[in-house]
Amino acid sequence: MPLNIVLFEPEIPNNTGNIGRLALASGSNLHLVKPFGFELNDKRLKRAGLDYWPHISLFIYDSIEDFYKKHKEKNLVYFSSHGAQNHWSIAYEDDMFLVFGKESVGLSNEIITANTDKLYKIPLFSPHIRSLNLANAVSIVVYEGLKHI
Repeated sequence: MPLNIVLFEPEIPNNTGNIGRLALASGSNLHLVKPFGFELNDKRLKRAGLDYWPHISLFIYDSIEDFYKKHKEKNLVYFSSHGAQNHWSIAYEDDMFLVFGKESVGLSNEIITANTDKLYKIPLFSPHIRSLNLANAVSIVVYEGLKHI
Protein backbone atom coordinates (compact mmCIF):
# COMPACT_ATOMS: atom_id res chain seq x y z
CA MET A 1 0.00 0.00 0.00
CA PRO A 2 2.91 2.42 -0.05
CA LEU A 3 2.93 5.78 -1.71
CA ASN A 4 6.17 7.02 -3.22
CA ILE A 5 7.43 10.45 -2.19
CA VAL A 6 9.80 11.85 -4.81
CA LEU A 7 12.01 14.90 -4.19
CA PHE A 8 13.68 16.31 -7.30
CA GLU A 9 16.95 17.98 -6.26
CA PRO A 10 16.14 18.77 -2.62
CA GLU A 11 18.14 21.67 -1.19
CA ILE A 12 17.37 21.92 2.53
CA PRO A 13 18.52 19.05 4.75
CA ASN A 14 15.98 19.76 7.50
CA ASN A 15 13.10 19.41 5.04
CA THR A 16 14.45 16.16 3.65
CA GLY A 17 14.99 14.83 7.19
CA ASN A 18 11.43 15.65 8.16
CA ILE A 19 10.11 14.11 4.95
CA GLY A 20 12.16 10.98 5.66
CA ARG A 21 10.49 10.71 9.06
CA LEU A 22 7.09 11.24 7.38
CA ALA A 23 7.86 8.52 4.84
CA LEU A 24 8.53 6.03 7.59
CA ALA A 25 5.48 7.07 9.64
CA SER A 26 3.17 6.82 6.63
CA GLY A 27 4.60 3.59 5.21
CA SER A 28 5.78 5.44 2.10
CA ASN A 29 8.95 5.03 0.07
CA LEU A 30 11.28 8.03 -0.26
CA HIS A 31 12.98 8.71 -3.60
CA LEU A 32 15.71 11.37 -3.64
CA VAL A 33 16.97 12.66 -6.98
CA LYS A 34 20.40 14.31 -7.21
CA PRO A 35 21.93 16.80 -7.15
CA PHE A 36 21.26 17.56 -3.48
CA GLY A 37 21.93 20.86 -1.76
CA PHE A 38 23.55 18.93 1.10
CA GLU A 39 25.38 15.68 1.86
CA LEU A 40 23.44 12.66 3.10
CA ASN A 41 25.61 12.63 6.22
CA ASP A 42 24.66 16.26 7.04
CA LYS A 43 23.95 16.53 10.77
CA ARG A 44 20.85 18.69 10.08
CA LEU A 45 19.38 15.93 7.91
CA LYS A 46 20.10 13.35 10.58
CA ARG A 47 18.75 15.56 13.38
CA ALA A 48 15.46 16.17 11.56
CA GLY A 49 15.11 12.48 10.72
CA LEU A 50 16.24 11.40 14.18
CA ASP A 51 17.40 7.79 14.40
CA TYR A 52 14.85 6.64 11.82
CA TRP A 53 17.11 6.73 8.74
CA PRO A 54 18.11 3.04 8.87
CA HIS A 55 14.42 2.10 8.72
CA ILE A 56 13.35 4.38 5.85
CA SER A 57 12.66 2.77 2.47
CA LEU A 58 15.07 5.05 0.58
CA PHE A 59 15.97 5.14 -3.12
CA ILE A 60 18.58 7.51 -4.55
CA TYR A 61 19.00 8.50 -8.21
CA ASP A 62 21.92 10.27 -9.85
CA SER A 63 19.68 12.50 -11.98
CA ILE A 64 16.11 13.19 -13.03
CA GLU A 65 16.83 11.24 -16.23
CA ASP A 66 17.95 8.26 -14.15
CA PHE A 67 14.71 8.44 -12.13
CA TYR A 68 12.57 8.58 -15.29
CA LYS A 69 14.46 5.70 -16.88
CA LYS A 70 13.47 3.49 -13.95
CA HIS A 71 9.91 4.77 -13.41
CA LYS A 72 8.58 6.18 -16.71
CA GLU A 73 5.71 3.69 -16.80
CA LYS A 74 4.59 4.41 -13.23
CA ASN A 75 1.66 6.54 -12.12
CA LEU A 76 3.33 9.91 -11.43
CA VAL A 77 1.63 13.10 -10.29
CA TYR A 78 3.39 16.42 -9.83
CA PHE A 79 2.98 19.28 -7.36
CA SER A 80 3.48 22.94 -8.08
CA SER A 81 1.91 26.26 -7.20
CA HIS A 82 1.35 26.50 -10.99
CA GLY A 83 -1.04 23.53 -11.01
CA ALA A 84 -4.61 24.16 -12.15
CA GLN A 85 -6.14 21.27 -10.19
CA ASN A 86 -6.24 20.94 -6.40
CA HIS A 87 -4.65 17.96 -4.67
CA TRP A 88 -8.13 16.92 -3.51
CA SER A 89 -9.04 15.96 -7.08
CA ILE A 90 -6.31 13.32 -7.47
CA ALA A 91 -7.49 9.73 -7.90
CA TYR A 92 -4.92 8.44 -5.40
CA GLU A 93 -3.78 4.86 -5.97
CA ASP A 94 -1.49 2.38 -4.31
CA ASP A 95 2.13 2.76 -5.47
CA MET A 96 1.50 6.27 -6.88
CA PHE A 97 4.56 8.53 -7.21
CA LEU A 98 4.11 12.01 -5.70
CA VAL A 99 6.74 14.28 -7.27
CA PHE A 100 7.91 17.53 -5.67
CA GLY A 101 10.50 20.02 -6.89
CA LYS A 102 13.30 21.78 -5.09
CA GLU A 103 12.56 24.33 -2.40
CA SER A 104 13.89 27.43 -4.20
CA VAL A 105 12.13 27.11 -7.56
CA GLY A 106 9.94 24.00 -7.50
CA LEU A 107 9.71 21.86 -10.62
CA SER A 108 11.41 22.96 -13.82
CA ASN A 109 9.33 24.65 -16.52
CA GLU A 110 10.10 21.68 -18.77
CA ILE A 111 8.55 19.22 -16.31
CA ILE A 112 5.55 21.48 -15.66
CA THR A 113 4.88 21.95 -19.39
CA ALA A 114 5.21 18.23 -20.13
CA ASN A 115 2.83 17.21 -17.33
CA THR A 116 0.05 19.80 -17.14
CA ASP A 117 -2.61 17.07 -17.02
CA LYS A 118 -0.91 15.55 -13.94
CA LEU A 119 0.02 18.83 -12.21
CA TYR A 120 -1.66 19.64 -8.90
CA LYS A 121 -1.49 22.35 -6.29
CA ILE A 122 -2.36 22.71 -2.65
CA PRO A 123 -4.75 25.64 -2.45
CA LEU A 124 -3.52 28.75 -0.64
CA PHE A 125 -6.09 31.09 0.84
CA SER A 126 -3.98 34.21 1.30
CA PRO A 127 -2.59 36.49 -1.40
CA HIS A 128 0.42 37.13 0.85
CA ILE A 129 2.00 33.68 0.44
CA ARG A 130 3.60 32.09 -2.63
CA SER A 131 4.01 28.54 -1.40
CA LEU A 132 4.17 26.21 1.58
CA ASN A 133 7.28 24.72 3.14
CA LEU A 134 8.17 21.56 1.22
CA ALA A 135 7.93 19.24 4.24
CA ASN A 136 4.49 20.65 5.07
CA ALA A 137 3.30 20.28 1.47
CA VAL A 138 4.46 16.66 1.30
CA SER A 139 2.69 15.91 4.59
CA ILE A 140 -0.59 17.36 3.35
CA VAL A 141 -0.49 15.37 0.12
CA VAL A 142 0.66 12.06 1.65
CA TYR A 143 -2.03 11.98 4.32
CA GLU A 144 -4.70 13.01 1.82
CA GLY A 145 -3.52 10.10 -0.33
CA LEU A 146 -3.62 7.65 2.57
CA LYS A 147 -7.20 8.67 3.22
CA HIS A 148 -8.14 7.48 -0.28
CA ILE A 149 -6.18 4.27 -0.79
